[in-house]
Amino acid sequence: MCGRFTLATNPDSLMLRFQIEVIPFEWQARYNIAPGQNIPAIIEDRGQRRIGQLQWGLVPSWASDAKGGSKMINARAETLTDKPAFRRLFERKRCLIPADGFYEWQQGPKGRRPMRIMMRSGEPFAFAGLYDTWTCADGQKLHTCTIITTQPNSVVADIHDRMPVILNQEDEPFWLDRERYDAALLQSLLVPFDSARMRAYPVSAMVGSPKNDVPECIKEITELA
Repeated sequence: MCGRFTLATNPDSLMLRFQIEVIPFEWQARYNIAPGQNIPAIIEDRGQRRIGQLQWGLVPSWASDAKGGSKMINARAETLTDKPAFRRLFERKRCLIPADGFYEWQQGPKGRRPMRIMMRSGEPFAFAGLYDTWTCADGQKLHTCTIITTQPNSVVADIHDRMPVILNQEDEPFWLDRERYDAALLQSLLVPFDSARMRAYPVSAMVGSPKNDVPECIKEITELA
């Protein structure tokens, strides 16, 4: 699964990397993003990429209430077309969720410890996401999303049995294109990312609480720390 991630990249670098002209909300570096929070997400609208904020935890448009969002922070790549909550979104409501690292907890001799997983280069990347809009009885709209997960690569396999789908940059335009739907081709993108380009390192147990959202969360620690 993917239950925590980071996005501390400066906004200019992010805009350049994802071909975005403007960020229409106050940008803040995030070191411990958790479910239920608003997170940046990118969609394509008439050929233009736009970034906005979605609540992490999918509430389908047809849901009777918004309570289920906390249970749908992830969607398994292998069953997207089988699940009513995801099938229609896979066809028309795909998004990129930018990140520069994510956390998983590894079982060790001294108990579970958090690990941060990122690109060796330190560059930002994009999770494959799905989004939807739910309307409550008073007409207010709730925009939510979920992160797609797949089998782990060799970097993640020793830490967890799932990992978020990280798209290759060259595949991002097709993922965002709502006018083209090729289920087989889209499904072929939902695979483990190249492990040679990734690394993992231990971080402080402070990331266990989403209240801690500070640079110290991503600081690498030694085995003796």
